[in-house]
Amino acid sequence: MAALDWFAPDVATPIPRKPSEAPRPRARPRVHGRRLTGGIVWIGAFAVLLAGVVALNVAVLRVNMSLDKLNQQQIELQAENTTLASQLSSAGSSLRIEQAARRLGLVPAPASDTSYLDVGRRH
Repeated sequence: MAALDWFAPDVATPIPRKPSEAPRPRARPRVHGRRLTGGIVWIGAFAVLLAGVVALNVAVLRVNMSLDKLNQQQIELQAENTTLASQLSSAGSSLRIEQAARRLGLVPAPASDTSYLDVGRRH
């Protein structure tokens, strides 16, 4: 409005320009700043998601390693239980018990001294 003539308010007078000045292009709205900010936000979000995926993979790897250790311990304990069961079976065999009894001076009772009692049926 400053280029208007005070004496002729309805007629606009053009602003004089230097011949070397080229007309300036119109200023565009600042969309570039919003795009840049939005891009930074998306990059940050993807970085956080990727960090979460890496952390989750590390946690799963640790759990798998502990499960492998537990499985190895289980296998070792099962082998030890099998060995102990075999030792118990051989220690409890009747032949071994009879040999131990003979060393202590015990002898089996003669079959003629063995008798049975009939206690009958209880009602």
